[in-house]
Amino acid sequence: METKIKVQGMMCQHCAMHVSEALKGLKDVKKVSVDLGKGEVVIESKAALTEPELKKAIDEAGYDFGGII
Repeated sequence: METKIKVQGMMCQHCAMHVSEALKGLKDVKKVSVDLGKGEVVIESKAALTEPELKKAIDEAGYDFGGII
């Protein structure tokens, strides 16, 4: 299952890595791809991810969750 989200506040590769690690910590996440230029993240998972769990992971990593797109 693929989910694309908007994340605000990522400025560099370190930010992208931090967001990626936060999302990889969620249950069933297989792969995370970050596009810094667009401020978008594509998450591949075994099961559907909910908006609240995605928001919590992004918020706890110190970034702003812009919603599922």
